[in-house]
Amino acid sequence: MNKLSVLDWVALVLVIVGGLNWGLVGAMNFDLVATLFGDMSSLSRIVYVLVGLSAVYLITQLSTFAKK
Repeated sequence: MNKLSVLDWVALVLVIVGGLNWGLVGAMNFDLVATLFGDMSSLSRIVYVLVGLSAVYLITQLSTFAKK
């Protein structure tokens, strides 16, 4: 069985953070990323973009993960 790469782990963590953030937004109208880094600040936007790119990366890796 192949181990996950560092990139796989980073992408998984970012997608989990994004999912938890959306859960908080939906349940409590609380955006943790905006609270930590500022509402639509450059750093918040970078986090949002990285979460989105991580999701795209994981989508492309689904068949690889299924084999692992």
